[in-house]
Amino acid sequence: MGFFGFLLLGLIAGAIAKLILPGKQGGGWLITLVLGVVGALLGGFLGSLLFNAPLQDFFSLQTWLLAIGGSIIVLLIYGLIVGRRAAR
Repeated sequence: MGFFGFLLLGLIAGAIAKLILPGKQGGGWLITLVLGVVGALLGGFLGSLLFNAPLQDFFSLQTWLLAIGGSIIVLLIYGLIVGRRAAR
């Protein structure tokens, strides 16, 4: 998968993760892109480590599910960090 394909995957995975999780996470499209790319990296790393999953194809369901799952994890962590800052 190329660099721009990876960015597109991260942006869409981050947007889907924001739709799945309830509440206000804040951030605009740039935060969504960053969280999605970091989540795609995390999901790909965990998928290859735990499931030995090949992640070369952009249109693979397995790639998308791992990227969205990783984005959800990153978004939850981001929400905990930003939520603690706002509470102070």
